[in-house]
Amino acid sequence: MTKKIGVLTSGGDCAGLNAAIRAVVHAANERGWETVGLLNGTACLFDDPPRVKKLTPKDFDGSVLRMGGTILGTTNKGNPFEFPMADGTKKDRSDEIVAGFHKLGLDAVVVIGGDGSFAIVGALCRKAGIKMIGIPKTIDNDLGITETSIGHDTSVMVATEALDRLQPTAASHDRIMVVEVMGRDAGHIALSAGIAGGADVILIPEIPYKIDCIARKIKEVKDSGRNFALVVVSEAVKTEDGNKFEMVYHGGEKRYGGIGHYIGSKIADATGSETRVTILGHVQRGGSPTYSDRLLASALGTKAVDLIAEGKYDRMVAWQHRQVIDVPIEDAIAAYQQVELDSAYVRTARALGICLGDE
Repeated sequence: MTKKIGVLTSGGDCAGLNAAIRAVVHAANERGWETVGLLNGTACLFDDPPRVKKLTPKDFDGSVLRMGGTILGTTNKGNPFEFPMADGTKKDRSDEIVAGFHKLGLDAVVVIGGDGSFAIVGALCRKAGIKMIGIPKTIDNDLGITETSIGHDTSVMVATEALDRLQPTAASHDRIMVVEVMGRDAGHIALSAGIAGGADVILIPEIPYKIDCIARKIKEVKDSGRNFALVVVSEAVKTEDGNKFEMVYHGGEKRYGGIGHYIGSKIADATGSETRVTILGHVQRGGSPTYSDRLLASALGTKAVDLIAEGKYDRMVAWQHRQVIDVPIEDAIAAYQQVELDSAYVRTARALGICLGDE
């Protein structure tokens, strides 16, 4: 019997999503299966009929492989189990999603997302009796078990390139350049980009810091004869006294953002140096994916289809030891992956003389 599988992207976008969708479509087509794309994640299932698009290899030439974002659209808000209504209340609309799944007649669905997406969509699929396979994507690289996720490499490349571009202007004006990068609760982007970009100071949420330590490092840099310094700060870093630094957006939503300006101001006060701050924000999510993200997405996407063919469900494909493996989704989302304090990259940074704010 010809299988009909769905594929959707959920949560924040990142580079490499289209490569993963492409891999699923091509691998399914090789088996003679039909693939439909769910537009804007599970949100399309609220509509009657659900908003979907039949996907064939003809839709996925090499140009799609190079594209950032997701051609299917995505959403990172509006949990169907607690859906925010116009009057400010919340309503369980999961039955509508279940009905939408049933109208599509899917044999399985491939979800490209992170821990939050896997938890919510997984619960919806179980309620609908739909089989699910997960493909990990997160620029923060904080999803457990897999060594890396789609989008992380590109985000690190963007942050590293920003440091490459800021270094000459910092040297030209005798300035301290502070770069704030994404990282919701983990400092992987800041740590990797900081090492690759030659930063003098890297601040991550896993390691508490003291402004005095940072100022001392900058003084050492200047005493060595260099007239500039580079500082990388993860957006989830707290203030020196341990408070979250968040901004309030429309509707009262609070999100990280602005800790770079806080750190920059503190550095300027402590050192007397002219300091400038750059917040990369969503620049790290966009653009063409690196070759590494394209390869990873292709390998994970084809493996997801293999699992469906094998009748293995409720699994997440993962990258470990240069191989694609599969693990229970519940294990993947249970193992949150922050920066380990004795990790190779932390040891590398310290060996290079980079200040992590604590010594």
